[in-house]
Order: sequence, then C-alpha cells, then structure tokens
Amino acid sequence: MKIVYPEIGICGLSCRLCPNYHMDTKSRCLGCKSEGRMIAGCPFITCAIKRKGVEFCWDCEESRTCEKWKRHREAGKICDSFKCYQLLEDDIAFIQKNGVAEFEKVQKAREQLLREMLREFNEGRSKSYYCIASTVLGMGELKAALAKAKKSPGGVGIKEKARLLHSILDEIAKEKKYCLKLRKTR
Repeated sequence: MKIVYPEIGICGLSCRLCPNYHMDTKSRCLGCKSEGRMIAGCPFITCAIKRKGVEFCWDCEESRTCEKWKRHREAGKICDSFKCYQLLEDDIAFIQKNGVAEFEKVQKAREQLLREMLREFNEGRSKSYYCIASTVLGMGELKAALAKAKKSPGGVGIKEKARLLHSILDEIAKEKKYCLKLRKTR
C-alpha cells in the first residue's frame, strides 16, 4: 500500500513534534510509517497497515469498537511515553473534522517554530521540552514566545537564551495550566 503521510502516526500522533524525529544521528526516526519504523514491532503498524491496509486507525471499519486503539487513547489522556500525548484526542478530532492534509499543514507550521527554537535556543538539553511546548501551546502563543525571546539583548550566550525562552514558555504554561513535561505513570 502507498503511505501518503509518513510523519503522522497511525494512531494520530504527530511525528514532526517528536524528539526522535529531530535527532542528528543514524537512529533518527523519519516518522511512524517510514521504512525503518515499518519493520519495528508496533501493534498499530501490524494491525492497520499490514493486516487491514489502512493508513490510520480512524479509517478502519472497526475503529469505533477497537479496544487496542481505545486503550491507547485513554492512556494518552493521563501519560506520555517519549512523545507528548496530551493533545492526541484533540488532534484526532481535528483530523476527523478537517482532514489529514489540513492537520499536516498545521503540524508543518508547528515544526517550523520548533526548528527555530532548536536552532536558536537549544543549549543541548531542551529538545524534549521544546517538542512538548510545540505540541501543547497554541500557534499564537508559540510565535509570541519566540518573538519575545528574540528581543533579548545581544551578546547573550546560548544557556541564557535557553533560560529566557524556558521562562517565557513556563509563564504561559502556568497561566494556561499547560503541562510542559512528559507525564509519567507511577
């Protein structure tokens, strides 16, 4: 089958905002449906693509009754893995209302802001944090935070720039009650 959207996970996650997608090593993940991931043991790849020939869980005729996808979505409401799942349900609803192509446009725009954060404000320890912020914050909030951080005085080192952007993002998160860290189960 032809994969049209390799950077959008079968279950609805955006690969473009994943830390593993933004690695500079051979182990970089090119998306959930990239060639390298297709040979991995993901149960969604096995079920949707290999068994049923659909690119996304919601395209499956059993999607409304699928216990595996339901458990995945329920778990995403309370915890994350290496990738932020906080808006998974919102993203699925957006896709079902507006289509995958429109979702991909939004994710590409978010990814551009993320790349800007990584390029200009990453001191080597903030990739996951910026990925989560790019997933959780609204586009306007991300753009405003970046603009504010860029107004910092010249000659400031990368650590100070990172601290400044973190403080701006943390302030927005506190005000809006966003969680900017991976939620782990206990």
